[in-house]
Amino acid sequence: MDKVLEDLLKQAKQASRKMMQVNTQMKNKALKRISEALIEHQDDIIQANLMDRNQALQNHMIDRLLLNEERIQKMAKDVLMLTTLEDPVGTLIREIQRPNGLIIQQVRVPIGVFGIIYESRPNVTVDIASLCIKSSNVCVLKGGKEAIHSNCMLVKIMNEAIKDILPIGTVNLIENMDRSIVLQLMTAHDYVDVLVPRGGKGLIDYVVKNATVPVIETGAGNCH
Repeated sequence: MDKVLEDLLKQAKQASRKMMQVNTQMKNKALKRISEALIEHQDDIIQANLMDRNQALQNHMIDRLLLNEERIQKMAKDVLMLTTLEDPVGTLIREIQRPNGLIIQQVRVPIGVFGIIYESRPNVTVDIASLCIKSSNVCVLKGGKEAIHSNCMLVKIMNEAIKDILPIGTVNLIENMDRSIVLQLMTAHDYVDVLVPRGGKGLIDYVVKNATVPVIETGAGNCH
């Protein structure tokens, strides 16, 4: 395995154990800080995004890649909205009592390290990171090369915002665009607890056929 990737995955695994101990208040504090930081650094995001759009080879890619002031503000608003939702961790789903009096409870807990492989939309980077934080999970993001400058800037801003609140390694981005890295991520069963492909049918089929870690298979275009 690539040494840089392995170090990143080790850090993510360590962070996932610490995230299990983070309470709702701290998670919401981190999300609020991310929301604020996106607005504070929107000029930096737009500049990084412009580099990606200038390199786009196809016109239909430009709208997918675009991050303007309006879209950044919407991202920030969506992150903030998560703070109003109930914390899923610790929620009692079901309880049964056996004839001998034994009570069995089914309770929601974090999964751990989410590996997410997705394509050109940089707003997905913030969506995934925020959802993972809210649910006490850690994310390892592998976005498309088309949005690499935008994704790097967004992850840098988020990590700076949460550095004094959440464990180091809570939000991770794989910057290496070599295709072999994708296969290494999909087979990193020592570090990755579940893999989610978000994108077109070709991406989903490739992940499902080649991954050795558990995969949540979505329909093409569905991200929920």
